[in-house]
Amino acid sequence: MAPKPIITVAHGNGIGPEIMKATLRILEAAGARFDIETIEIGESVYQRGFTSGIEPSAWDSLRRTKVFLKAPITTPQGGGFKSLNVTIRKTLGLYANVRPSVSYHPFVATKHPRMDVVIIRENEEDLYAGIEHRETDQVVQCLKLITRPGCEKIVRYAFEYARRNNRKKVTCFTKDNIMKLTDGLFHKVFDEIGAEYPELQKEHWIVDIGAARLADTPEIFDVIVMPNLYGDILSDVAAQLTGSVGLAGSANIGEHIAMFEAIHGSAPDLAGKGIANPSGLLLAAVMMLVHLGQTDAAERIHNAFLRTLEDGIHTPDIYKPEVSSQKVDNAQFTEAIIQRLDLLPQRFQPVSYDHAPATPIATWKPRPPADKQMVGVDVFLDWAKGSPDDLACTLRSATNQSLALSMITNRGVKVWPGGMPETFCTDHWRCRFLPAEGAKTSHDDVIQLLHKVQSVGLDFIKMENLYTFDGEPGFSLGQGQ
Repeated sequence: MAPKPIITVAHGNGIGPEIMKATLRILEAAGARFDIETIEIGESVYQRGFTSGIEPSAWDSLRRTKVFLKAPITTPQGGGFKSLNVTIRKTLGLYANVRPSVSYHPFVATKHPRMDVVIIRENEEDLYAGIEHRETDQVVQCLKLITRPGCEKIVRYAFEYARRNNRKKVTCFTKDNIMKLTDGLFHKVFDEIGAEYPELQKEHWIVDIGAARLADTPEIFDVIVMPNLYGDILSDVAAQLTGSVGLAGSANIGEHIAMFEAIHGSAPDLAGKGIANPSGLLLAAVMMLVHLGQTDAAERIHNAFLRTLEDGIHTPDIYKPEVSSQKVDNAQFTEAIIQRLDLLPQRFQPVSYDHAPATPIATWKPRPPADKQMVGVDVFLDWAKGSPDDLACTLRSATNQSLALSMITNRGVKVWPGGMPETFCTDHWRCRFLPAEGAKTSHDDVIQLLHKVQSVGLDFIKMENLYTFDGEPGFSLGQGQ
């Protein structure tokens, strides 16, 4: 017999210890085989001065065991504290967040009895890079980072997941009608990789109408892949559409390490009352067992959970007198599942993991670098002393022979030349400088320009060089052009 794997377990905060105790008890009763290394994360670690909520020794355990079963944690209020979930996902390269949302109709109230959607969310980049700056008195910014390797990994994972789990369709949500470079790259990679999976249906939705259709008719979707922020929001929406966020588990998959957790928070107001529903963490643990290859135990637990729901034994969050037979606390719900470990559901389709595929690991393909040419610069200014025409006049007096002012935008809208007087402007300006037609530009030209901008008393707060890549512009134009 193969040696027992070792997993890292964190009991978390709030209701975390209660639902972790219930989950581990069910796993043990079902014959799951593993040893445990326990780490402390979350609130108490934050309070000891670790702003990320995790100590160095805990990282050692995660890198050693490579499997993490994590209960919800509480992040203290106030500034200076980082999101532990984001820190773990990004530090360990957990690029794929997998969140199944399944209807348990009629035993859990839902308007969508046929819903069975898996949302696969990019987990490391997008606005979750957390790079923010206050740039002027009036304006703050958050940097949205989308990379080709990140897109390729998550999109390929989604198609591999669909193929290996006998799904029929993969849908992509983006907002590339507005964010043509960042979300545009995600959509482009989806189309490129999707062509390698001819047996699967493929479609793309703009995220706003896609979200509306998900809320209205989720049964038309199967697997949905999206960038980080949209996936974070809509996976919670999808879980609630099934009847309760408290029933949803998730997997965070990387090339080397995987983390499994409920999608809900630590609910400190429910802590210690014994009524917390452990189902989300339990179903995450089922995903963990499949990941570990312990499919027998995963199957017994999942079917026992379904049978318990069918028998009307429900915790207070999902209890409904018209369908429930007994309102139970956390401990009673746990025992009910254990008593049913050798039973199959009668109305739900029994779960079978006999031929469960291995967890897909997606990689990206390095590409030859594009031919990159500098073709200008955007200089951003903090300025609040007049109109766009006034600013243009001042800037044109600072223009050197190599770079000339071609455009000014404010909040992405072109305000010079040919701006509209109705356009509201803040104190944050993007000023585009381009060389004469056919001329080249260089870093030295940009440095000279910045010296001249400074010499006329303007406060430049950042700059972005403008490049073409294989002749294609690598920058957006201002609205109104």
